[in-house]
Amino acid sequence: MTLPVNPANMPSLKLIPENAPFSDEQRAWLSGFLAAVIVPQPAGAAGVADLVVPAAPSNAATNDDAPWHDPAMEIDARMDLAKDRPLAPRLMAAMAQQDCGQCGYTCAAYANVLAEGTEARLNLCAPGGKDTARMLKKLAAEIGGAETAAAVVSESVEPAPVAPAGYSREVPVAARFLGRRRLNGEGSAKDTWHIDFDLTGTGLDYTVGDSLGVFVHNELGLVDQIIAMLGASHVTEVRGKTLRDVLEKDVSLNPAPDALFELISYLCGGTARDKARALARGEDPDGDAAKLDVLAVLQKFANVRPHPEAFVEALEPLQPRLYSISSSPRTIANRISLTVDAVRYVIGKRRRLGVASTYLADRIAEMGNINVYLQRAHGFALPQDPTKPVIMVGPGTGVAPFRAFLNERMATKAPGKNWLFFGHQKMATDFFYRDEFEAMQKSCVLSRLSLAWSRDGDQKFYVQDRMREVGPALWQWLNEGAHFYICGDAKRMAKDVEAALVDIVAEQGHMAPDAAVGFVQTLKKTGRYQADVY
Repeated sequence: MTLPVNPANMPSLKLIPENAPFSDEQRAWLSGFLAAVIVPQPAGAAGVADLVVPAAPSNAATNDDAPWHDPAMEIDARMDLAKDRPLAPRLMAAMAQQDCGQCGYTCAAYANVLAEGTEARLNLCAPGGKDTARMLKKLAAEIGGAETAAAVVSESVEPAPVAPAGYSREVPVAARFLGRRRLNGEGSAKDTWHIDFDLTGTGLDYTVGDSLGVFVHNELGLVDQIIAMLGASHVTEVRGKTLRDVLEKDVSLNPAPDALFELISYLCGGTARDKARALARGEDPDGDAAKLDVLAVLQKFANVRPHPEAFVEALEPLQPRLYSISSSPRTIANRISLTVDAVRYVIGKRRRLGVASTYLADRIAEMGNINVYLQRAHGFALPQDPTKPVIMVGPGTGVAPFRAFLNERMATKAPGKNWLFFGHQKMATDFFYRDEFEAMQKSCVLSRLSLAWSRDGDQKFYVQDRMREVGPALWQWLNEGAHFYICGDAKRMAKDVEAALVDIVAEQGHMAPDAAVGFVQTLKKTGRYQADVY
């Protein structure tokens, strides 16, 4: 059996007992893996008794010493793991752990600049939502301490230079919206769109694996309902603009921030005041906290009419949204594409809309301009060696970056094999880019296409189920040096896919569960397992 890591290059320490259920090659590989995470004492001999764990972590946050750096882990568990650490690692544990770049940093870098006081904005981690915002608020009292700040600054890298226009959220550029086409067939329960932009004149140059940040607007119907609930005029001046303009373009209307509940509590009395204060503390007195957007708060406290200026100041800024790019720059010059699932749902009798997704699917006019910026990928890219095989797991809109990968591999005539796992609800209505992928199969660009449809059978069937069915072949690809990629939901799908991969490694590689987990962790550390999750 040939393993992806060469045991000949590993230390000769014998850390696995001779009677353990492994082959000689597996035992050597596992010994090397364990030796890589422990360090010998300065004068020690090469024996287990003379080995110690590395020194305690520095004050700076880093991915290398962050057991909480897992987007599937709940915030309480993350904070518990970090509870005895310095401030910067605890700030990092409060983040969403996606390293998406939406805040303008990685999770660790954002934590470090907050701790050292060079970044004052606590509300940039949009994927973290209220949980992150509340935790950062609790930790804010510790930010700026001279001792803490000096320790973190001394161990941090030099500040990055200001990004050129279009390469950070601070300096977006205007791209032209070319159009959209629906990817679902008639009768689908989903509403997914292929979106195209023209980058001519923007100066943007992207690479597959990158993401596009888009600045969107709130729906005017929602804006007008809020203005009516305030008893205000559309043209009331706020921040030097009309109230309608500010509510449409500048502030978030979902979810309701704690500051709005605090404002409401000052304007009412009795039971209403107690409920507003409880909501501001993160409590849920009526069991509806998760459903409260800004309009729902005004409806819940219908007798309160905040002044427009105070109301706007209590809201959070409208953040840009990041989408994985689903095109290759080698396919059509100055063209960039996204794959967007329009979010629409009903709570009570009121229709709710995903702000960015429905802006792109419904509201922006063709040939209109939209502010965008390019977010470079953090460790999500095709292998530098084009001969390496790639395995891509992307159900639903998670297929977006893999469409880009495949177009890139096709354009560059990369000789490495390509295997795509794709799934959705129904094959007849939800097989995105079917014609393209089937054409890639015929031309041998796509070596294998494994599909999973969760609503076509009596039982739900997902991509991780398909992976288990083809486990021997998947293991063989890994032994051939394949890089493994996953894109999609962090909380459920990505966690389930990783669990399936560990099971396959354990079964096909004849490893104990802990050894299989170590194998997958080594794939991550060597860049052969990469994730783009949200």
